[in-house]
Parts: sequence; C-alpha cells; structure tokens
Amino acid sequence: MNKRSHNFSAGPCTLPLECLEEAQQEFVNYQNSGMSLIEMSHRGKHFTEVAEQAEKLCREVFEVPDDFSVLFLQGGAILQFSMVPMNLLMPNSKAAYVNSGSWAKGAISDAKQYGDIYVAWDGESCNFTRMPSTEEIKLQDNTQYLHITTNETIGGIRFPSWPDVDVPLIGDMSSEYMSRPVHWKKFDLIYGGAQKNLGPAGLCVVFVRKSILENTNKNLGRYLRYDIHDAKSSMFNTPPVFAIYMFGKVLKWMKKEGGLNAMEFNATTKSTLLYQTIDQSNGYYRCPVDEACRSHMNVVFRLPNEELEQKFLKEAEEINLMNLKGHRSVGGCRASIYNAMPISSVEILCNFMNEFLARNG
Repeated sequence: MNKRSHNFSAGPCTLPLECLEEAQQEFVNYQNSGMSLIEMSHRGKHFTEVAEQAEKLCREVFEVPDDFSVLFLQGGAILQFSMVPMNLLMPNSKAAYVNSGSWAKGAISDAKQYGDIYVAWDGESCNFTRMPSTEEIKLQDNTQYLHITTNETIGGIRFPSWPDVDVPLIGDMSSEYMSRPVHWKKFDLIYGGAQKNLGPAGLCVVFVRKSILENTNKNLGRYLRYDIHDAKSSMFNTPPVFAIYMFGKVLKWMKKEGGLNAMEFNATTKSTLLYQTIDQSNGYYRCPVDEACRSHMNVVFRLPNEELEQKFLKEAEEINLMNLKGHRSVGGCRASIYNAMPISSVEILCNFMNEFLARNG
C-alpha cells in the first residue's frame, strides 16, 4: 500500500485507516452475500443490522439519554438550518441565535425565512475571534430556543463551555461532533454533518428530545418533519446507506480507543501541541483567536505575509502535510485535527513548522 498522507482537511475528514481497510475488504462481497452492502435493499436484514448497530453505538459512545431520538438524515447541517425553525418555531414565539461566524451566519440567514429570528450576541465587533460569555447573550421574551454553533470551522473558535440560559439550546456541532461530552439537559436538539469528524459526506446525525416531537409543526412536506423520521426510525426514504455503514465503523473504532473521554483527551493533546508551537514562535506564527475560545478541532494561524504562507503550504505538501490552506474567505493556514488524526501527524506538522521558522524566520 502507498504511504498515507497527513490529511489536515476541514472536511471530508481523515478517517481511521483500519475502518477504511475493513470497508475495502467487505465492499464487493458483504458477509458472503454475493453483493456489496450499497447494492442491497435498505430494508433488508444486512443493512437493518448495520443501522441498528450504528444507532446503538452512537447512543453508547456519545452517552445519549433515553429521552432523545437519533435520526440519520441527509442534506448535511445546512438542511438543518431550515428544518430547525420549520419544526420548532411556533406562532407568536421567536428564536435567538448567536452570530459566531460563517456557519452561524448561514443558520441565521436561512432561519429568517421561517419566523421571527433575532441575534442574541454578535461577534462581528470582535471579528469573530471569540465566543460570548453567558452574560453577554441577551434573550428576549417568548424565545423558543437559543441556537449556537459550538465550533466555527473557518474561524477556529469554540464554546469552551455551554451557555447557561433559561431556554433550550439547539446546537450545530458539525465540526466537533463526538469530540467532547455534552450537557444533555441543556439541549433540545443537536445536529451535525458526519463528514467533519465521523465519516464520509452524506449523513447528518440529529439528536432530538422526544417530548418536543409532539409539538412540532406538522404543516410541512413529509421529509422536513422530525416526527415522521422518528416514527419511521430514519427509514422514511432510502437513507445514506454507505455513510451510515462507515459511521458505524468509526463509532466502533472510537469505542475501542476509549470512547468520548479518549477523544477529548486526544483533541486537547493535539491542539495544545499546535498552539504551543504557534505561541513559542515569537510572533512568526499568529493565531488570531482569543486563547480561551481556541478550537480543539480547527487550528487557524497566519505567517508574517502571504508570500511566506504560500511557500509554507507548498513545502508542507512536498512532505505529505496536506490541506493546510485556510478557508478561501479568510486565507492563512488551518490544520483540522479531527478524532482520527494521529498525534504523530500533529508532531510531524509541529516539527515542520519549527524547521520552516528556522530557515525563513
């Protein structure tokens, strides 16, 4: 097998090699059936077992309470920008949103099409370099929920702790999904695309408190209703079969590695290594993010000028350090260090950063 690259892509993400190799072995002839899993009926016994096992592992690894439903949907997190207000925003009520950056802006823009939406805190004034404290979030009367983007992939910021407010939280956790524990009592709904941290593109995992499903908006097209997906056990239509299959394999790997606590420990270890390399460079590498709100998944940084950044990226690729270019909207560099990214890859990146500084500083 050819040497694997150190893939720092923001998504689709690095996946555990053993999961990829296992899928490779099973792909053509799944469990001696004579066909691939993705050729089978999604209602047949083979895929039913795969989906049920994925949900079971999902609940176990993410420590999901029994009073939450698990939905496997399509459309990524962006579809949820619309589905959340369509289902949950009732007449004569409103919803609050924290504007923390690019993805929060998208959620706000879409939600405004379906009801009374207001911004409870706006990070524009600080150029989206931090998240708000609870005291800074200003809620209005008749607020149905507060929507937060728990980790901004592009800006490289995260909520270090969950807001302590008197309304239910809705969380877009796409780019840090299942990398740290969740305070479930605070949330009514959590969602995210799997491709940022948990599997290939095509699957959105939604956790929704069962008690609110009775009161969701029923005047919607069927696919857009959470209660229908819950009643059909995510089999209302053909689900994203391959994505669910791989999601289950990644969850199995996560459990074997030590579960959520191990993922959080590794995320802290990897991000600390990178931030120390940045902070100890005497300003050669700069992270624009407030230290308390630095993401553990997406580490953003700049070099003294764009010419050096281009040289850095080119030389990094030459030694298989791939996809370190920052998002096109902000530039710079970004290392996404999701659950399956080995610590050794981060160490190699840090060594390269130190060597590059020694040669070009």
